Amino acid sequence: MSAMKLNTISELAQLAGVSTATASRALAGSDLVNKKTRDKIIKIAEQYDFKPNELARNLRLKRTLSIGVVLPLGHETGQNFSDPFFITMLGHLADGLTARGYDLMLSRVLPTDANWLDRIVSSGRIDGIIVIGQSNQLEAIERAGRNYIPMVVWGSDIPGKSYCSVGSDNYRGGKMAAQHLIAKGRKNLIFLGNIHAPEFSERQQGFADACKEAHIDKARVLDVHLTPEAAYSALVDHFGKGDLPDGIVAASDIIAMSAIRALTERRLKVPEDVSVIGYDDVALAQHTTPPLTTIRQDLAKGAALLIELLFKRLSGEVAGSVVIEPELIERSSA
Repeated sequence: MSAMKLNTISELAQLAGVSTATASRALAGSDLVNKKTRDKIIKIAEQYDFKPNELARNLRLKRTLSIGVVLPLGHETGQNFSDPFFITMLGHLADGLTARGYDLMLSRVLPTDANWLDRIVSSGRIDGIIVIGQSNQLEAIERAGRNYIPMVVWGSDIPGKSYCSVGSDNYRGGKMAAQHLIAKGRKNLIFLGNIHAPEFSERQQGFADACKEAHIDKARVLDVHLTPEAAYSALVDHFGKGDLPDGIVAASDIIAMSAIRALTERRLKVPEDVSVIGYDDVALAQHTTPPLTTIRQDLAKGAALLIELLFKRLSGEVAGSVVIEPELIERSSA
């Protein structure tokens, strides 16, 4: 090997007797350069141990090898990445993106105007974006989806939307949860959760329809923020008014855990006095006291689908939305 060191693509091109653009295309394996010339340039690069600057190369190719993962919190400004649902989803996404050679660029967004998502997708810092949850930001997501192809959203499959989504059948999940409690003989039910985002609104609607079909007269909604502290405080206040349900459908496992805490402090037994069912089936759900009955969203499958559909869109393929069937996981709380 020669002691000479090539430092730039221009030096390589000059030594090979070709243009800088041709040298760059050859190293990228482009068919625009004939095989004989391409092999010659690659051989010279190997001979002089030339390694192109990947950052500069990516800029020329207009790619960053980064995928944005965004959590919009228009409806829940107090919710954090420490929520077990987000931690689980982010872990699966990080593993999947790393396996494809991409970095994950994470953003927790508190929207202040209607253009926050447009600014992210036009920043030039990412090759595509995964939005975790629609929150109350449907207008912003819809507008970005009409103009920005490499975007996939975890959330509800809303008819007529312009963007690609992956998510569980939230209506069916909410209905399954209520039907399970009704089958256990529960007749005084509460849906506990924030209903101002599509996913949770659909769960509540499924809950309401199941109660209506079973002629359950005592079925209420306790609209609370999706943080443990907010849910716990709301339930304590509610119980203080003398309104004690015999069944609670929580919009998430974390909210269900807060419900169990509030009930236990009131010396009510779960499930003997009040049955509680959650939603998500995060890892903690099987370790509560008692272990939590819940509606499972397969987050590993969901993350894999988000990545698969995103990369299809990045390569110009058609990729439609996918709805994942929820599953009742029966443990001891209901």
